Amino acid sequence: MEIQTLNPTTPRQRQRIEAFLKRNGLRFDDMHYYAAITDDDGEMIAGGGLKGNVIKCVAVDDAHKGEAIANTLISHLIAHANEEGHSNVMLFTKPKNRQLFESLSFRLLAEAPEAVLMETGIGGINNTVEALKRIREESEKYKEYNKECKEDSKECKENSEECKEEEKTNLNISTPHHLTTSPPQPLTTSTPPRGVVVMNCNPFTLGHRYLIEQAAKQVERLFVMVVREDCSLFAYAERKAMVEQGVAHLKNVTVIDGSEYAISQATFPTYFLKRLDDAADTQMLLDLDLFRRHIAPALGATVRFVGTEPTDRLTRRYNQLMHEVLAGVRETARLEKEGNAVSASRVRKAMEQGDMSTIRQLVPPTTLPYIIAHLATQALQAELDTTPKPGLVDKDNNGAHRDMDYALMQRSIDTLHPYFLQLALLGCADALPTHTAIRDIGIEAERAMLSATNGVNTHKGALFSMGLAVVAAAHEENTDSLQATIKTLAASFPDTNGTHGSKAKLLSKGTTAIKGALDNAREGYEMLFAEWLPFYIEHRKERDAHTLHKTLLRIMCDLDDTNVIYRTDLATAEEVKQEARALLDNFSKAHTAEDKEKRIAAELLALKDMDKRYTARNISPGGAADMLSLTIFIGSIQT
Repeated sequence: MEIQTLNPTTPRQRQRIEAFLKRNGLRFDDMHYYAAITDDDGEMIAGGGLKGNVIKCVAVDDAHKGEAIANTLISHLIAHANEEGHSNVMLFTKPKNRQLFESLSFRLLAEAPEAVLMETGIGGINNTVEALKRIREESEKYKEYNKECKEDSKECKENSEECKEEEKTNLNISTPHHLTTSPPQPLTTSTPPRGVVVMNCNPFTLGHRYLIEQAAKQVERLFVMVVREDCSLFAYAERKAMVEQGVAHLKNVTVIDGSEYAISQATFPTYFLKRLDDAADTQMLLDLDLFRRHIAPALGATVRFVGTEPTDRLTRRYNQLMHEVLAGVRETARLEKEGNAVSASRVRKAMEQGDMSTIRQLVPPTTLPYIIAHLATQALQAELDTTPKPGLVDKDNNGAHRDMDYALMQRSIDTLHPYFLQLALLGCADALPTHTAIRDIGIEAERAMLSATNGVNTHKGALFSMGLAVVAAAHEENTDSLQATIKTLAASFPDTNGTHGSKAKLLSKGTTAIKGALDNAREGYEMLFAEWLPFYIEHRKERDAHTLHKTLLRIMCDLDDTNVIYRTDLATAEEVKQEARALLDNFSKAHTAEDKEKRIAAELLALKDMDKRYTARNISPGGAADMLSLTIFIGSIQT
């Protein structure tokens, strides 16, 4: 017998794994590594896989059970996981296999009727429990400190009262008040409970804050645990930061890291369940049992708070199971606005619709910078994903850029996101930030971008225009003032040298009034607000599938694209404008639905042809691409 390594992502090898699992009554599950034990004839007789540090899809043919093959296989998988940097390894299995894996040094973490969760190795759940205990101890120290402060304050107050009464005695020759009061009542021995709220906060809303505020009134200390799994619109670090800032006014609330032991869709297997319908309940029950066995005791928590769930079926089922499994569950009615529950899903829908007024009604001010930064990043992503584009990087090709591709542009966008958040937080101050404050963040962002792209200038122009708009959007509650605020911010920036815009002006030799990025910003992007934004919003409302293609062409019709001028000349830049207008006119000439479908297909082919020609001639309307991103962003906050 020998151990072979199979790659589950390779079709032929996956088929071999699937056939073996099916023979043993199991289904294939997501894995990055699979080990197979074969007999002398090369037939697979045992196998098991890994997804991160989770062992999955373990099976041994009936004819070879009892031959210690499972020991060899599991030892191999643990060793491989250790080599990949995992000090502890987990597995999900059927309850009947619990004893077998306990003999292989696995310990039980949680159990449900259809599955158990076990782990082996160094640290693991013990490290998590010890970390939670330290958090609890710190909260108790804080409580004792507050108690001492209150007692000192009380003693000072009593001494002051005593002095006053003594003065009254000297004047009135009466018995001091503090000698006639009844003896003090014994302190109550009942200790207020500690509670826990577990929430995802994608993003953090007024509804989340309301639940935490109501829960905090009922306990001595409330721990808010943010779901760690990163499969949400907002990353875990941002979601936790939103919660921390949103509950900073509540002194008995502690925001803690999400448990790494939350049962997630990424880790929980369904391959051994008889019906896929069993998966959701089993996953929830294991998650709740982990909380009951480990997390709640470590925090000393006896109450778990949850909001009612009027819409989501799975969350409602989770709440139901929580009542069945845990003691001390308290359910709070959801906060409502205009007859509907305030929810993160409503906020995300408003983000999709560009409805900032609704967003402001559903989230606390501390959440807004995160939403604005996300919308800015989303706008850059939308521009990048628009395909085909003439001479620009898209999903199909690199356009006229030999030093850029889609992956590099994607890496640049991801790198810039934290800096958009910094700019949004800067804009939230009562006073407009200074040019120096904005510039310093911009310089840091540019350095990070160049580091991530190996020195390639992917988004310098977009960083400037988007950065100003992000600061303005965060500062102005009334989006009607957005253009004026951008003008004010841009006015503080000095003239630039060495940019494509400044070089394009030199190339024009004063024959044409070329406007660079700073000039357009100082004018508050007049064409954008007057022409491009209404055009974009109109087509978006019509659910036009090619809104972004058409908006890009609309911008190319008007913009003195300094990137085009810098790469070619003024005559070519004018030619680009004329060709964009002709192509846009053809997009709009269709009347019947059938004619429209044919014309769109033809125009997409024309765009691809333009892309080929522009690539060959080194034409790249990068300025128009930046303005498309900015139009999308402003359209997402100003309908």
